[in-house]
Amino acid sequence: MPESASLILALGGILLLGMAADVLGRRTLLPRVSLLVIVGIAIGPALLNLIPPVLVGNFNLIATMALIMIGFLLGGKLTRQSLTHIGRRGLLISFSAAAGTAAIVCVGLLLLGVGIEFALLLGCISSATAPAATFDTVVESGTTSPFSRLLLMVVTLDDAWGLILFSLALAAVSAMQGLENAASPLLVAAQDIGGGAAIGLIIGLPAAYLTGRIRPGEPMLTEALGLAFLCGGVAIWADVSFLIAAMVMGAVVANLATHHEYPFHAIEDIEWPFLVVFFVLAGASLELGALFDAGIIGLAYIVLRVIGKTISAAAGCAITREDPATRRWLGLALLPQAGVAVGMALVATRMFPERHAIILPIVLGATVIFEIVGPVFTRRALTATQN
Repeated sequence: MPESASLILALGGILLLGMAADVLGRRTLLPRVSLLVIVGIAIGPALLNLIPPVLVGNFNLIATMALIMIGFLLGGKLTRQSLTHIGRRGLLISFSAAAGTAAIVCVGLLLLGVGIEFALLLGCISSATAPAATFDTVVESGTTSPFSRLLLMVVTLDDAWGLILFSLALAAVSAMQGLENAASPLLVAAQDIGGGAAIGLIIGLPAAYLTGRIRPGEPMLTEALGLAFLCGGVAIWADVSFLIAAMVMGAVVANLATHHEYPFHAIEDIEWPFLVVFFVLAGASLELGALFDAGIIGLAYIVLRVIGKTISAAAGCAITREDPATRRWLGLALLPQAGVAVGMALVATRMFPERHAIILPIVLGATVIFEIVGPVFTRRALTATQN
């Protein structure tokens, strides 16, 4: 079969599977995100091998496009009104959830006899979440409760905290090993986060004035997508965080574009097909063998991360005096983990090649579990806190 035909057939089949997952997700305990990841594992190279290699090979491109749109939509929720109502709470809770999880996983692994360098790196990697899976589960639930708004705020900030903590861990491990570039990870982190924020601001300021001017009201789809991909592309070209850039630009436009109500509403109409392909290919790209390679340390990492997210999010909620239901469920709603954590693991293995045989299998194995089980807990939390 010609490669073009197999590619088009695979895309058509994946999109139809997305429709089926949407229907099943409304009638079963599994959210559609988990169903799509399971389907991806089943039809991917690890089992049935039905997806053309060219499509799996372009997973990074599709993932980047999907995450750029997610970043814009999350950033668009960071309005003055939401920040006034939730901003300080979201900042404190997100920091507690990220830093607390890193500390609990690190200490737990140390008590199990894992070396300090491994424990530091894995602890900070554990702080990252999966904004795409969490965001889609909230959208699928249809809830607009205070809990769902707080959850999206925390998820928006969580990966930024995770990147900062991970960069500090890289610097600490480099110092322990006596490497000359021990301070460079801190500079890289500042460039990655600060540069992304700067690009989002630079593009977002004129975009806030221009969007919605061509046709009165909300921006056209082409206009919204053009701005989204322009911002993401510039960030990638500058080698800074495109997710931070997208979030900042979304927040800038949402707060300054007062001539229309919601700047990126048009993106929501086409976001789901991108996400369907994204989650199926995410499942197809996961290595099932990593589950077995991770061993007892991998199992400990998974258990400790669940404990860490639950306790540290509850601690942050206690500081901000949230209601008992929010304290109980927020940490469990933050369990999904995907691309950011894998990216951190790849960076760690590039800097410390001798850690490759341990860090990458553990993180990949945990990702398989958290991408399937995590959204289930997220949806359960949304249901339990609706009242």
